[in-house]
Amino acid sequence: MKSSVAEIDRDDAQAPSQDRKAALAEALKHRILSMELAPGSSLDEVALAEEFGLSRPPVRELMRHMAAEGYIELEANRAARVASMNFDSLRNYFLAAPLIYVATTKLAASNATQAEIDQLKRIQERFRAAVEGSDVDKRVLANDQFHYAIGKMAHNPYLLPSLSRLLIDHARLGKTFYQPRDERMDEELAEAMQQHEDIIEAIQRRDADAAGEIVRAHVYLARRNMASYVAPDGVAVPIEF
Repeated sequence: MKSSVAEIDRDDAQAPSQDRKAALAEALKHRILSMELAPGSSLDEVALAEEFGLSRPPVRELMRHMAAEGYIELEANRAARVASMNFDSLRNYFLAAPLIYVATTKLAASNATQAEIDQLKRIQERFRAAVEGSDVDKRVLANDQFHYAIGKMAHNPYLLPSLSRLLIDHARLGKTFYQPRDERMDEELAEAMQQHEDIIEAIQRRDADAAGEIVRAHVYLARRNMASYVAPDGVAVPIEF
């Protein structure tokens, strides 16, 4: 009986720690995707442990997990860093994005359940509300949720990890696309929102080819503005992908 009670007590003690670890994971992902933590910036494990009431071992374990997902980079004898974005990584992103998004969206049209489609519609409602509002971070994160949901609807364990990695940089680059600076960009954001609706309709009617073509256009619509991360306004640098 004492052994059973001890086991229950130990489980109860672990639960709050697991909750704090989950809260840290969610907070770090949000800070990275929203660019609150800049690419390449160092992460202070001690400060994070204190902020979330954790010891160092679970923080280090979480860092290893997030490094495997692509959010951060780990090197021996160096502090953990937010995943960097340089010209080579961005070029690879722009080359891979159409392939991954088209593949996952076409499979989603073939494999999605009605419950998953209904969930995608709810996510789109949040995205629309974010676009109509003034919170850029909500726009970025809702878009991230939209495309990740499609990735899950594809039901392909090989593609989902690749999509997940792409979405990290998509969200970070998306800060340029989701805060329009002129009328043209504002119109393109409205077009992107409509493309989301068209993607849902194509998936709903199981039209994989149409879904693939719409998301391909969706990727290319955003690419020019997202590429401004590489060549900011006023810098005349031709960018070929």
